Amino acid sequence: MHTIDIDKDSDTLPNSLPRPAHELAQLEAVWKSPTGWRFFSRVNNTSIGLLYIGTALLFFILAGILGLMIRAQLAVPDNHLLSAATYNQVFTMHGTVMMFLFAIPVVEAIAVYLLPNMLGARDLPFPRLSAYAFWAYAIGGLAFFCTLFAGLAPDGGWFMYPPLTGKAYSPGLNADFWLLGIGFIEISAIAGAIELIVGILFTRAPGMSLGRMPVYAWAMLVVAVMIVFAFPAIIAGTALLELERAYDWPFFIAERGGDPLLWQHLFWFFGHPEVYIIFLPAAGMVSTMIPTIAGTPLVGRRAVVVALVGVGFFSFALWAHHMFTAGLGVLEASLVSAASMAVAIPTAIQVFAWIATLWRGKVTITAPALFLVGFMFIFVLGGLTGVMVAVLPFDWQVHDTYFIVAHLHYVLIGGMLFPVFAGLYYWMPLINGNAMSERLSRWVFGLMFGGFNVAFFPMHITGLLGMPRRVYTYSSEMGWDALNMVSTIGAFGFALGVLLFAFDAVRTLRQAEREVGNPWNAATLEWLPSEDHGTRSIPRIDGADPLWDRPSLSKEVEQGRHYLPGTASGLRETILTSPLAAIPRAVFILPTDSFWPLIGAAGTAGFFLLLTMQLTWLAWACGLSAVAAIVVWLWETDRAPPQSSARVAADLVLPIGVSGKDAPGWWATVIMLVVDATIFAAFAFAFIHLSMRLTVCPPPGSSVPAPLWQGAAVALLLAGSCLMVLARRCLGRALLPWLVLAALACLIAAFASDLHGHQASGLDPTRDGWSASIGAMLAYQGLHVAGMSIVALYLCARHWRGHVTTRSRATLDNTAMMWHYTSLQGIVLAALVYFLPRWM
Repeated sequence: MHTIDIDKDSDTLPNSLPRPAHELAQLEAVWKSPTGWRFFSRVNNTSIGLLYIGTALLFFILAGILGLMIRAQLAVPDNHLLSAATYNQVFTMHGTVMMFLFAIPVVEAIAVYLLPNMLGARDLPFPRLSAYAFWAYAIGGLAFFCTLFAGLAPDGGWFMYPPLTGKAYSPGLNADFWLLGIGFIEISAIAGAIELIVGILFTRAPGMSLGRMPVYAWAMLVVAVMIVFAFPAIIAGTALLELERAYDWPFFIAERGGDPLLWQHLFWFFGHPEVYIIFLPAAGMVSTMIPTIAGTPLVGRRAVVVALVGVGFFSFALWAHHMFTAGLGVLEASLVSAASMAVAIPTAIQVFAWIATLWRGKVTITAPALFLVGFMFIFVLGGLTGVMVAVLPFDWQVHDTYFIVAHLHYVLIGGMLFPVFAGLYYWMPLINGNAMSERLSRWVFGLMFGGFNVAFFPMHITGLLGMPRRVYTYSSEMGWDALNMVSTIGAFGFALGVLLFAFDAVRTLRQAEREVGNPWNAATLEWLPSEDHGTRSIPRIDGADPLWDRPSLSKEVEQGRHYLPGTASGLRETILTSPLAAIPRAVFILPTDSFWPLIGAAGTAGFFLLLTMQLTWLAWACGLSAVAAIVVWLWETDRAPPQSSARVAADLVLPIGVSGKDAPGWWATVIMLVVDATIFAAFAFAFIHLSMRLTVCPPPGSSVPAPLWQGAAVALLLAGSCLMVLARRCLGRALLPWLVLAALACLIAAFASDLHGHQASGLDPTRDGWSASIGAMLAYQGLHVAGMSIVALYLCARHWRGHVTTRSRATLDNTAMMWHYTSLQGIVLAALVYFLPRWM
């Protein structure tokens, strides 16, 4: 086995002659997608990506209908088309569905569909994880939307501020559906982010170094990392608010030591990066399409990539941008204001690069070009109003007025929706070879661009005239009548454009399939000939614009003259490459189609939704079915490969499968633990925040546990981790499972000791916010102990069945990592509770 310098001679192909037809036939047989009722077991990126995109667009249409209901209600003063209660549910669901069920899922969906082929991979490394993420999103999202028809839809705004959403003011189940439903939908988004990070870093085509990687892939890598750090805050926040509603733990009740502003900190730490999580994929699509439209490479490519990273970095300094009127100190607000203006710099770098590329090239006015020009106009205007609201005195005047509604829609619709529609026109031929109508696209663009500006530009003026957000009607004496009518007319014009687009899309998809080719003369790899298995052979990349740099690449790949022209092991495979230079490292076996991701996703959705409806036994039955499905799904993986190596080119033999830090599963576990740690950090932040608000810490009636119990817990956690270290060294020996079970006993005993210490100190989470925050961290640690118990038993079972060996050791390695993290989290919990009150 050896590797070669893939850049040693750009004219020498990995396979000098075309490969025989029987290799292609075997490849197609291995990757053939199931049909009929087994369609629902598909896991490959093409099928899941298209389902993902279609479902996201369905939610866009549903949310748009709700938006039209809002505009119909506000078209005239003193209107009673909708009651106040119904209006509250409609505008809450409009914002929630647009943000959580359309905006974020659609950018992940497009990435799942495009990235494997754009990177030159057969598929992303965890196709079953992508399938699980999609089905959890689709089932849970549709069930969540149906709460509207039962009068159980949330009605506290898409941001769900307490105390309005607390039990005192929202006693029904409406808020619970939002909290539990959105919480697990965000888990689905995180699963997608893990898949994207590992896929982008480790499955790129040989030669596609980070410097040659498509800008769109860079954008999705930055976005996936942002999801890993931003989304845990909303998961923690929804958990805390649900604990308050379900068990009366007063995290946000001011008179009992809680703080409503705690929710705002957690929500907007997720919410403002979310704006850029939505924008950056669109920016990546723009940076991919504009060079094609202009017929010239992207101007300032490296600067654009640096700008993407810069936007992602600055976005985490902006969460208090939404809290200028919430009583922040002048210094804190000024720093956030400065960061809000600074983020305009990397954004402007991208805009100027796009304009320069269009200026340097020769632009043909096509449907994608129209929507991209419209995007730049609308988004720049939205950015300018963003700088305006970053100025503190101005923000104090327009906060919670329709000026903010206008700004939000200019940024999100201009910054994301128009590029997505440009992308749908641009990449539609990949589905069946047919392009959408250029003639109809003019009408679609005119209606959407004109309708959007007619609808939302007047809202700036309406807001400056004092119209507040979230009012279901208004008096004619306010002078807002004409502006609201104009906005309503514009909204229906915009909707007509979307309807015409949907008609054209359905018409195009119903046409007979034809050869895809490269209709735009694009430079990126997704335009290579591909089927369910991706390309016939995995290409070697010599530059940033591979189809322009090597015009013969398409023919060479189709003849099988590049890497892995068939299936080396008789299974689904792709090539693993190094994360920086994309040097081939190994052949990676990919999972096949399976119903287990669907069953696991349905069980997960059922658990959360039935728990909301207080159908406890049915909820737990669904939860157990989800766990069982995931266990079976994982059991089928991490097997020793059928052979040790494979020839992927005439002069290149690679090992089949990798372990340890070279394995995609190892890195996926690391990323999952980063998410885990960020959720715990959000709980710890709640504890610190509520502690700092106290006059005396601990508050009267509460006390810190005795050091004996916490010291014992720390000692037991360390002992358990030491036993896991020994277990890893006993791989292949009969002693391994007994060391794991001994480590599990230490872990359980450590949690029992810590819990007993808190109970002995009189901990009562219902007494005050400080005690509740400790209870939340303890409950989270208990959840880890329960999870590690399942993992430990799973590891032992795999060992006893002979599946944990030197060639299939991922279960052991990943379990050890999770074990050490759980121990570390328990030690941090004990130290934080013991030392923080003494330092204050």
